[in-house]
Amino acid sequence: RKCDVVNRGFSGYNTRWAKLILPRLIGKSAAAESTVAVTIFFGANDSALKDVNPKQHVPLEEYAANLTSMVHYLKSVDITEDRIILITPPPLQESAWEKECLAKGDKLNRRNATTGEYAQACVRVAKDCGTDVLDLWTLMQKDQDFSCYLSDGLHLSMEGNNFLVGQLWSHLEKRLSALPSLLPYWRDVDPQNPEVSLL
Repeated sequence: RKCDVVNRGFSGYNTRWAKLILPRLIGKSAAAESTVAVTIFFGANDSALKDVNPKQHVPLEEYAANLTSMVHYLKSVDITEDRIILITPPPLQESAWEKECLAKGDKLNRRNATTGEYAQACVRVAKDCGTDVLDLWTLMQKDQDFSCYLSDGLHLSMEGNNFLVGQLWSHLEKRLSALPSLLPYWRDVDPQNPEVSLL
């Protein structure tokens, strides 16, 4: 009852493609003033190994430049850096992901250490741009066995999504708590005359 949550997910995309479509998703408008937060969550595809998966691979330096470009674009449409949260890619559980790759007739096309380099680059971009950052790669590996967070070694499982939400909530809670409720609590709506409360 306080805000709308708009989720835009693009399966298989990398930052090279995302920076091109970002202006189609978020443009300059009066809505920018009421935007509480924008998250940017890329890197798992960018960090694919070039020799095995060249279509999704983006070199590390370009990945960082693309994230920076997206932050600069958001600032150009009046979404300030204090409302932008970068999210690093999660860790890769190589043995599970290798099984998925082999089942499709492919070789292992990612490495956790490489994904970690992209996660570190994401953290650096956030620091350089003055945005908030959620270092999912590091946080998930604080548990000795992080495989429960991944459904197939790469993509988040339900537990992984819950972990992400819990970590992200700590970044959003203060921002959202200050927002007024735009609609009444359901118990305060008169069931006989809802228009009195809702219009």
